[in-house]
Parts: sequence; structure tokens; C-alpha cells
Amino acid sequence: MKYLNAAEVLPEYLLMEIQKHIRGEILYIPSGDEHIKWGEKNGSKIYFENRNKEMKSHYKNGYSIEQICHEYGLAYDTVRKILYKK
Repeated sequence: MKYLNAAEVLPEYLLMEIQKHIRGEILYIPSGDEHIKWGEKNGSKIYFENRNKEMKSHYKNGYSIEQICHEYGLAYDTVRKILYKK
């Protein structure tokens, strides 16, 4: 994200209107593009959803939580939260 001086890029009337609400602070203006949810752009969301389904399947097939922890390299509490989440 690049810092821009509002006085250099905004019309004077708009700058004056913004100054009525905020003065001398840094203001973030979002791009206006549709928000992309976490993990949708790089595929992480699908990866973790599939991994979690696989873990639940293992558990239903008799794997213990300890075995799942070892297989996926996760902490006991993390696996337990994944397995018991609806």
C-alpha cells in the first residue's frame, strides 16, 4: 500500500469535505472491489476444508485423536476442535 498526499490527488472541494470529518490523520480508502474471503484467492480455504474432512473421516473410521495429531503434525487441542466442530 502506497502513501499518497490527499491534497495532490483529490479535488479541492472533496478534500475540504473530508477535512470536516478527519484532519491530519492517515485515512485508508478501500479499493471498492468485491471483497475476496480468506483463502479463496490462493486455494488455502479449499485445502484446509479437504484436510479437515479427511481428518473427520479418519476419526469415524477408528483413528484416535493422537494418531491424527501425529499424521497431520497438529496439536491435540487443534485436532479436537476440528473433529468436534459442526
